[in-house]
Amino acid sequence: MKRLILTSSSGFALAKSGLAEIVVMFSFRFQWGPVPPPEMLAAYFAARSETLPPGGHWSDWGIRWPRAIRDRKDLSFVDFCELYDVVELWFDPNPEDQLQLIWLLDSLSSHSGTAQKLKLRLVTDDLIMMRGEELGKSVSHIPVFDVTAREFETAETAWQAYCEPTPEGCSNLIRKDLSALPMLRPALLDLLAELPSPSTGLGATEMRFLDILARGFRGTGALFHLRSLRDTRAFGEIELGWLLDGLAQGPRPVVAGLDDELRTIDRQNHRDRHAAYLRSRLSLTEFGKAVLAHQEDFSRYNPIDRWWGGTRLTNDRLWRYGPVLMKP
Repeated sequence: MKRLILTSSSGFALAKSGLAEIVVMFSFRFQWGPVPPPEMLAAYFAARSETLPPGGHWSDWGIRWPRAIRDRKDLSFVDFCELYDVVELWFDPNPEDQLQLIWLLDSLSSHSGTAQKLKLRLVTDDLIMMRGEELGKSVSHIPVFDVTAREFETAETAWQAYCEPTPEGCSNLIRKDLSALPMLRPALLDLLAELPSPSTGLGATEMRFLDILARGFRGTGALFHLRSLRDTRAFGEIELGWLLDGLAQGPRPVVAGLDDELRTIDRQNHRDRHAAYLRSRLSLTEFGKAVLAHQEDFSRYNPIDRWWGGTRLTNDRLWRYGPVLMKP
């Protein structure tokens, strides 16, 4: 039985597990920036075209191609999946993974041949923490079940809600039955918590940054890497850096001590940005202390312009959440 595994970049160890002929990883980070337009996502799954930019095809990134099947790289994704008996989905509980899961299920639901081969692994731990040999030994303990109409319907509803120009659909969705995809509701709650707070104008991760600094931590390592201390899961290290930039570089910052070179280093220059973050010695400003105490609103003094799914958040269109959704 020929098996194909689909996963996120967190599941890179699966490529060494020996559980499938090949592991296809997806690197979209739907939790940051605007959702890619449907036509771009359709081209990503189509057969390779000369007009596609580098990285614009599903086979371009993160795949260890066995020599015997390298000639399949230009196929459409559905045609590639048709070559396998079983297509397993391995996505962990993190919001990044759950968004990729509902996007994939929504994309594949109309292709009956592939849809009938899909099986979902109920991964309850972070894939990024697992080694290939551990996955190979523990696979029998990770529940697997067929993807049915219930899973497809739940995924389609959730993905469409996330892509809407307001967060109302997702806010309503968490009160509905999402048991077909057991990890989805916690992920949506984590994402909703990243909307600006009614009292502070900051999301959950930004507020945890302030709390950690108030406890005496000075380096960015505590903010970026101590996940149990930060206790939020929506963003990766790159996005965490961008959030920190926003807190430290506005007209009225809440954080002091961020290396000033970060204002001019290109956002794609990860090496130099990483070095600048390591040089930083952070502290709360007086304004930051007031925001942390819920006595001031960050958005009253600083520009807001970022995306939450299909919703563009700006100062005059600031959807807020906590514990219910509040319209601008």
